[in-house]
Amino acid sequence: MNALVQHQHQHHHRAAELDERYAVDHRLAQVYRWGAGVGGLMLVLFGIAGIVNEVGFFATHGARIAGMTTNGALGALSVLVGVVLMAGAVIGGNTASTVNTVFGVLFVLSGFVGLAVLDTSVNFLAFTMSNVLFSFVFGLVLMVFGMYGRVVGRLPHDNPYWRARHPGHPDAGRSRKMLGSGS
Repeated sequence: MNALVQHQHQHHHRAAELDERYAVDHRLAQVYRWGAGVGGLMLVLFGIAGIVNEVGFFATHGARIAGMTTNGALGALSVLVGVVLMAGAVIGGNTASTVNTVFGVLFVLSGFVGLAVLDTSVNFLAFTMSNVLFSFVFGLVLMVFGMYGRVVGRLPHDNPYWRARHPGHPDAGRSRKMLGSGS
């Protein structure tokens, strides 16, 4: 096995160790924070509006707010998830990224569950088709905010995730300006 193939083989199976301190100060941290913060605020506002509407906690046909239906359970759940997203935004860095990604996946899954229970007696969150569509779209948006810069090809060499995956590369310690891109 030649040296290049052996070098690639050795690094292929090694787990990436991310520098948590670096990501907090990196420009990608702002993407993660904005996604979690704005998404969390939207959910908290929706949840509060659902709670103050005084619809039954598990009513299967809730009140309409912002084009979607809600009941007490969905309102409380929305506030809880919104607070967790906003906490991720405050913490920032990889935590915000992970919170966005995990809750994005959970929203997409909740869209499928909501779709399965539409117009049934087990629709405890009072989902309608607009709630299902929101869950899919919001989940995908959260995943984009969470995965941006972490799960893509051709990352710039000053990206902390690229550096973690290529620790021996000559460009791993160089900034974007040093690499010649000028920004």
